[in-house]
Amino acid sequence: MPKPRIATLDLEGVLSPEIWISIAERTKINELRLTTRDISDYDELMQHRLKILDSQDIKLSDIQNVIENMPLLEGAKEFLDGLRSICQVIILSDTFAEFANPIMKKLGYPTLFCHNLEIKGDKIINYKLRQKNQKQHAVEAFKSLNFGVFAAGDSYNDIEMLKTADKACLFCAPNSVKKEFPQFKAVETYGDLMSEFLKFT
Repeated sequence: MPKPRIATLDLEGVLSPEIWISIAERTKINELRLTTRDISDYDELMQHRLKILDSQDIKLSDIQNVIENMPLLEGAKEFLDGLRSICQVIILSDTFAEFANPIMKKLGYPTLFCHNLEIKGDKIINYKLRQKNQKQHAVEAFKSLNFGVFAAGDSYNDIEMLKTADKACLFCAPNSVKKEFPQFKAVETYGDLMSEFLKFT
């Protein structure tokens, strides 16, 4: 008897635009365009972001306003609805709960595992990881519960999740990531991503 299947998906770049790129476009601060596609060390990336937010006096409410008006990627909701109709889906993201709620509302409130911000008033002063390498550990836990795990992501911070899963795909990943990790099939459309999942038994 085959194992029950579960899908783990990254959020930004897979279902929604990159939050920090949207913030950069709104604030005109190009340095905020850097993401885990560019810098693989997450702490280095977050410290860089926090310094900019502090120096430019950008508040949590400013960021939440950007996210509230940020659309999903075209076809993301339909793809997610279709996938959720045939298996359990967990969103594994390195975003923060204080950012994610508007996106989750648009997606129909799927299950999300992410991190938290440390807030003082309306100011972001630090971030708190729920667990280091949480994407990898989550997949390991699902496999220990006898699930077969299909994973999809687009960035360096997804690689350990993809390596740990039973089957994995890169979705709309930059060429640098695809070149560095050719062991993962790279797909560019939700239709192709769904086809890869349906091959997984």
